Amino acid sequence: MRRPLEAGGPAPYARPVPTDLIAPATDIPRPRTRHRYRLRRLTPVGVAVVFAGLAGAWVGAHQAPQPVSSVAPRVAACLAAPKTAVLKPAPERLLAGGALLTHRFAPQLLGAAEILVDANTGRVLWERNAHQRRQVASSTKIMTALLALQKLQPHDIVTVDKSVPRVPLVREGLRAGEQVEAWKLFYSLLLYSGNDDALALAIAAGGDKWTFVGEMNAEAQKLGLHDTHFVSPSGVVDVDNYSSAWDLAALSRVAMRNARFRQIVRTHVKQVSWAAPTFGKVYINNNRLIGTYSGANGIKTGYTHKSGPCLVASATRGNVSLIAVVLDSNDIYADVKRLLNFGFASLSA
Repeated sequence: MRRPLEAGGPAPYARPVPTDLIAPATDIPRPRTRHRYRLRRLTPVGVAVVFAGLAGAWVGAHQAPQPVSSVAPRVAACLAAPKTAVLKPAPERLLAGGALLTHRFAPQLLGAAEILVDANTGRVLWERNAHQRRQVASSTKIMTALLALQKLQPHDIVTVDKSVPRVPLVREGLRAGEQVEAWKLFYSLLLYSGNDDALALAIAAGGDKWTFVGEMNAEAQKLGLHDTHFVSPSGVVDVDNYSSAWDLAALSRVAMRNARFRQIVRTHVKQVSWAAPTFGKVYINNNRLIGTYSGANGIKTGYTHKSGPCLVASATRGNVSLIAVVLDSNDIYADVKRLLNFGFASLSA
């Protein structure tokens, strides 16, 4: 049994410590304060900063002022150059009115709209209802040919899409899957006026029908044909497919600059070889002016029930070249001949 601790006595397990090893309370070291030490180290830095500031002030006070002109280039260089708007070039003015020849046709022409143009200069010689929007039927194929000729070379192979044989008449009889050189399709398009040729070329040139139709309308806007809108590459659909005598004449001026287009539209008859079982075809130009009217060299006929007979014609005699357009006439050839005769008589005099 353990003895109870006496009050104030040492614990029985405590080890006595010699008194000489116990330091007095006054000798216990205090923790060192570091802020005085840091202040002593930063004092020289502060003195140097103050001295540098005073020296800079003295130098600035004794330096000659810098001319404004020397500062301006640096200031201008720091300013961002203003952005200038990129202006699109204005479309070429393909036709110019305002200087019409005075003439009255008697008896009156039978068409609903007509125009006669100097093809060399674009001067409008005579017109009636030239800006009236009307269905233009296969005259649409002038734009189809113009765009497709820019993208397809004569001997490019066109694979006939399965949708091509199903287009409404008139068709030359292309078969789905057959492969045809592009030049043959162009002759059928512009001479025979095959609607299947128009679709086959549109798909080959544009990737699909609607992409190509979009390109047709974009080109019309680019050329400034404000009275024109297309919904098919053939013109067989009348709804929302329209143009005007003015726009067709302007478009024809552009198309006739293409040598391949000119070569085709002035051709009377074209014989082409074909794969079996067809073996060969003969295309006869629907434009009856070719071979019958002196100097006739183009361009395109058109007809639907809603458009009526249409004819875009061109002819050259000597240095005079003319384009005549007649829309919805019961006698397109008589009307066009009278327009061309008047033009040649006026410009050759």
